[in-house]
Parts: sequence; C-alpha cells; structure tokens
Amino acid sequence: MKKISVTSTKIDSLTDFHKVLGLSKPLHPMISFFDVKDVNISDEQVGNTFILNFYKISYKSNLCGQAKYGQHYYDFGEGGLVYTAPNQLFEVHNNVSSGCVLLVHPDFLLTYPLAKKIKQHRFFSYSTNEALHLSEKEKETIFSVFKIIDEELKSRIDDFSQDVIISQLELLLNYSNRFYKRQFITRKAVNNEILQKLEEVLNSYFNQEKSSNLGIPKVQKIAEELNISPSYLSDLLRMLTGQNAQQHIQNKVIEKAKELLSTTNLSVSEIAFELGFEHSQSFSKLFKSKTNKSPLEFRQSFN
Repeated sequence: MKKISVTSTKIDSLTDFHKVLGLSKPLHPMISFFDVKDVNISDEQVGNTFILNFYKISYKSNLCGQAKYGQHYYDFGEGGLVYTAPNQLFEVHNNVSSGCVLLVHPDFLLTYPLAKKIKQHRFFSYSTNEALHLSEKEKETIFSVFKIIDEELKSRIDDFSQDVIISQLELLLNYSNRFYKRQFITRKAVNNEILQKLEEVLNSYFNQEKSSNLGIPKVQKIAEELNISPSYLSDLLRMLTGQNAQQHIQNKVIEKAKELLSTTNLSVSEIAFELGFEHSQSFSKLFKSKTNKSPLEFRQSFN
C-alpha cells in the first residue's frame, strides 16, 4: 500500500539529511558532495517530504520514477542539472540510478559576496522539469568544477579551503548562467510552442472577458496554466522578446486597450473595468507610460 505523506519534516543540517539518505556523515558540516549511487533510502523514508534549509545542485542521469518539487510531480525521461533554493519542498519516490549532488548551507556563504549574489540566480526558483540539459562538452566542464570541490572536501581542511570552494561555486553558477542562455536559444521549437500557448492563454483571457471578473492576468496564474515556473517564463520571454512576463502581459493589456479605444464607444472607465483594473486611474497611468498618450488622446487620434 502506498504511503501517504501528511506532514513535511524540516531539515536544517546536512548531517540530518545524510541520515535520511542513508549516507555517512558529511566531511564538512555546511557543504557536501556525494554520488547518488551511494544513497540508500529506507522503505520508511520513501514517500516522505522534506523542507531542506540549504542549496541543492544535482546532476541526475538515467532518471526513473517520480520526484516532487513544490506542489507538482514530474516524470523524468532524461538527465540534467536541477537547482533548489533553501526552504523548498522536496520529495523522492524512487532511487536514481546515477548522478551526483552538491549541498550548500547558506551559512557557508556568510561574509562572502556570493551570499547575496546567489539569490540573483533565478534558476534556483525554476521547477524540476526546467532542468538544465547539458551537452557532453558542457557536462565535462560542470563535472570538472564538481571534482575540484569534491577533492577539496576530501583533502585536509585549512585556512584556504573555504575560499577555494566559494570560488568554484561562483564558477559553477557562472557556467550555469551561460548554459541556460544557450538552452533558451537551442530549444527554439519548445520555446516557440510555449510562446504560442502563452498568446492563446492571454487571448482567451481577454476575448472571453475573464479579466473583468478576475482582474489583470497575474504572472503566477499564467505560468501555472503553462505548467512552468514564473521565473522560467520571465527568463524565456526575456531571451525571445527582450521583455519579462510582467511586461509581456502589460503590453497585451495595452494592445487590447487600443483595440477597444479605437473600435468602441466605451468610456475609459468602462474599458479599464473590462480589462481588469479596479481603478481607471491605474489604467490611464499604465497606458500613458506605454504609449506616451492618455487613453483619450489616443482615441482622439483616430477621430
């Protein structure tokens, strides 16, 4: 009978998480690197959920079964790099046959600029199905960094160990940024399909007058309908169009507003309401910021 998880256990230390995974004690209390094949999750742990208080960067290949990230399940058909920020819900149902995992406690980064900079890397808020898929050459590059970190942890810890590891973490994240941008470019077919679906969702939203009842479309809601994370949607759009998701939605609102202003006799207040604005002043302010004209000035230009 399948075990049902009712509560999630918060894990603050790497040592405790190693115990859950059936691993030996980490070599360092705030950072660890291990091979997935060494993981030995007991039957009692399978299906449990955990909230991990540390960064997790993992490469998983030959994946099988299901994993849970946030509130969604994903079936894996291929490997990739997955980034998880602290305080994320994490659940694994089946052991993975191969891969490696790097765990970093936030306290390890204290006093270093990386403690603040790491929060700017948006892929830590991507969903699991938005993993970074590496070419063989990229995989070699990433694994060379992993190897240096692993060797540093296994060697004698000295006054320079933390500096060396921090520098390698920064290098790893810089490579990740580069490779994600490459992925946005090379996966054009998939990305264009997402963009097309986004337009269909927004067109449906306005054409069926959902906005007057639900308000202006929210990035979070639109991302849910597309089954991708808000951060991934914004980064994808930024690469394809030069605008993030919020800007894209606002431009769609302005397009619809222009249509209504030029083809109907609705008042500005009525148009604002139909587009989902609570106050017509907010609509007029957005419209002018995007067009350099007030709604009435735009309408008059057509008469």
